[in-house]
Amino acid sequence: MKKQRPSKSVFIEGAISPEFIAHSIAKHQSKTTIGAHDIFLGQVRADTINNKTVKAIEYTAYEEMANVKIHEIREAAFEKFDLTCMHIYQSLGTVHTGEICLFVFVSSPRRIAVFNAIPYVVNAIKEQVPIFGKELFEDNSHQWKVNT
Repeated sequence: MKKQRPSKSVFIEGAISPEFIAHSIAKHQSKTTIGAHDIFLGQVRADTINNKTVKAIEYTAYEEMANVKIHEIREAAFEKFDLTCMHIYQSLGTVHTGEICLFVFVSSPRRIAVFNAIPYVVNAIKEQVPIFGKELFEDNSHQWKVNT
């Protein structure tokens, strides 16, 4: 059994910047037992719904429960896949179209583990974690987003 990793908040206020993502990747160059990384970047789309175009999503969460649930998903992924490292960051607040709202970064000695871990983690987050998105439209109306 692998050692339990400490739980920390996964939330970032606003969009996740390309600089933040690049810095996260750069920090792993010194970890010479890693042979593969995989990344999932969730980006806000300018969907058209009922003839209205999304301009942003306002994210909220039941943070305490969400952090616990994401920690459980992380631990399950470490048990299931041969991972060295995993980082998960989710935006809170307003994220405009084209900006990044979810960043999942996994590392392993071998590529197959990271290729299999990413969909497992992302799908579990979408299905199990109490994170809510309110779609904000260009006409200043809004509606709660339904994950698909």
